Amino acid sequence: MKSLKDILYGVGLTAVSGTTNMMVNAVCFDSRTVGMDDVFVAIKGTLTDGHRYIDQAINSGAKAIICEDMPENLVNEITYVAVRNGNTALAVMASNFYDNPSKNLKLIGITGTNGKTTVSSLLYQLFKKAGYKVGLLSTIKIMVDKQEYKTTHTTPDALTINHHLNLMSEAGVEYCFMEVSSHGIDQKRTQGLVFEGAIFTNLSHDHLDYHNSFAEYRDTKKILFDELPKKAFALTNIDDKNGLVMLQNTSARKYTYALQNYADYRGQVLENQFDGQLLKINESELWSKLIGNFNAYNMLAIYATADLLGLEKFEVLRLLSELDTVDGRFQYYISKEKITAIVDYAHTPDALKNVLDTINTLRTGNENVITVVGCGGDRDRSKRPVMGHIASEMSNKAIFTSDNPRTEPPNSIIEEMEAGVQPQNAMKTVSIENRKQAIKAACQMATANDIILVAGKGHETYQETNGDRIDFDDFKIVKELLTALDK
Repeated sequence: MKSLKDILYGVGLTAVSGTTNMMVNAVCFDSRTVGMDDVFVAIKGTLTDGHRYIDQAINSGAKAIICEDMPENLVNEITYVAVRNGNTALAVMASNFYDNPSKNLKLIGITGTNGKTTVSSLLYQLFKKAGYKVGLLSTIKIMVDKQEYKTTHTTPDALTINHHLNLMSEAGVEYCFMEVSSHGIDQKRTQGLVFEGAIFTNLSHDHLDYHNSFAEYRDTKKILFDELPKKAFALTNIDDKNGLVMLQNTSARKYTYALQNYADYRGQVLENQFDGQLLKINESELWSKLIGNFNAYNMLAIYATADLLGLEKFEVLRLLSELDTVDGRFQYYISKEKITAIVDYAHTPDALKNVLDTINTLRTGNENVITVVGCGGDRDRSKRPVMGHIASEMSNKAIFTSDNPRTEPPNSIIEEMEAGVQPQNAMKTVSIENRKQAIKAACQMATANDIILVAGKGHETYQETNGDRIDFDDFKIVKELLTALDK
């Protein structure tokens, strides 16, 4: 049990009814998880307002309520604490409840539209290979040294974050690499965390269903850097026009990386092949198994971070050359018929263009590129026609299909993608709503040396429709279909 008074340390209180000198079992923000002697934090969320469930939390045993708006009728012997912002209060309380575990780790936050998962996952890989105990908080999974936990959000809720950071602290983990999304920053899930450093990868069209404008999306990312302590480092990609914006108000030590501009960490792609690329970083060369300019940026960010955290430079170069691709990130399979299938998480216009640019760079010219792509439902609709345009413009054949439709009709999403197709590309496109059938059609269209790109879902092993999740793994499916055609 923990003292409520201690848990509330640093939380901006506006009013208190009752005593905070009490012991509580747990901090909860979901009324369905409340037990005896817990404290319930009422959050004003995007879908529901936790204030509606205060009575339910009390009936389940909560002895303290944290809220933005005091209820009209207060229950005797229940402590009510009013705060300015419920999300901020939850994050600070979560950190306090677990004894501020981020202070015991070297926590590195990675933010940007694309590359967060690759950079965080490969940093985890590299530091493990270097012999350290390492933690990972990513879209794909949470790792506490060698122990894996499943995750459902790019940036988990504050309680989940601090719970796993506490497990890392108890396990003797020294470094933790964490994806930090704009949603997570905006909803204050990272408040109360102490970062050793932050990395900015890039910024492009995404999440405008949530943020009111691109400027708001950018400025939300920037908060991570604005709040860094002086002893931390801020590392940014200055080839991105928003790269220097991230450094404008930070107190942290500032470092840059780039392929095109002068930077502290300067990279150059010397060779690019399907089995890897030869890179030059500052004055040193290395061979990487990861291909494409977008991965060259990722490798630069990883090298710079390892260097800033004190690893020996030549050891870092050696370890970089050993790193394997992350699941669902330019993950490829070559069939007996020499058909190459690539599965990638590319779900934004910029990411899709980067992957197709890389594929077209590697082509000899005679292969066909067949792209299977969809867009997620209940998400930014404005990128759908752009995705449709890019896929049809940069492929020999584009098959529009379902991604995760969620609560939207799949055919409506596909129609919005079709709206972006230019007249000269119309004959290159076909729409097949069923994703497996779309992948099957691509496999049947392909002949020797052709390239199939299955984009949008990457590492995901499910497809979500109207709240139901069915098993669906792009890589597994395309590999099985190509194998069957080989027989």
